[in-house]
Amino acid sequence: MASRKPATNQPASFQWSEENANWCETQVAKFPAGRQASAVIPMLWRAQKQEGWISIPAMETIAKQLDMPYIRVYEVATFYTMFNLAPVGEFFVQLCGTTPCMLRGAEELKEVCREKIGPEMAINGRLSWLEVECLGACCNAPMAQINDYYYEDLTPDNFGAILDKLQAGEHVEPGTQNPNRHTSDPEGENTTLKDESLYDGSMAKPIDKLPNSEPAKAE
Repeated sequence: MASRKPATNQPASFQWSEENANWCETQVAKFPAGRQASAVIPMLWRAQKQEGWISIPAMETIAKQLDMPYIRVYEVATFYTMFNLAPVGEFFVQLCGTTPCMLRGAEELKEVCREKIGPEMAINGRLSWLEVECLGACCNAPMAQINDYYYEDLTPDNFGAILDKLQAGEHVEPGTQNPNRHTSDPEGENTTLKDESLYDGSMAKPIDKLPNSEPAKAE
């Protein structure tokens, strides 16, 4: 699982892009004076979007901007596993290994990652990978999150093909990879809730008055 220890090799400095610097100012402005530290999570996330990971210089920069001790920023960055504390590939594969995915074949998908990419957190071309805890798409197990998108109903074959395409710089449509499923629906045609009148509004009753619109009665 994810190591919460910052990378040994750190950049000398961190600097926001002009766009992100302006964005950070809008985030800080959302909070009253003395509460700027509330912007630490969105600013860490923005730093990761810019650099791909959170470096110690990035944490130090954010601490100064928010007038908070560096150790407080460090505590947040090292606590939440969504923050990468070491460089990752252009396409970062987070493979779910929790029980539903494990029962549906995640162990075989790990072998695909090892074959196509290498050990966890090693960067091979455009790719790196890590086993993670539940990502909340159990009905489409096994699955992986690649950058911001979910790829579901994976098999060793279609997962390997996804990794090959991403390595080659090709786009892969996210979502279920099972052509017989629509999102998280079961395979095949719908068997319930098929009456069209459920969706055309014909069964709706007219509203005479809004619920709870009458003034409260004194007791």
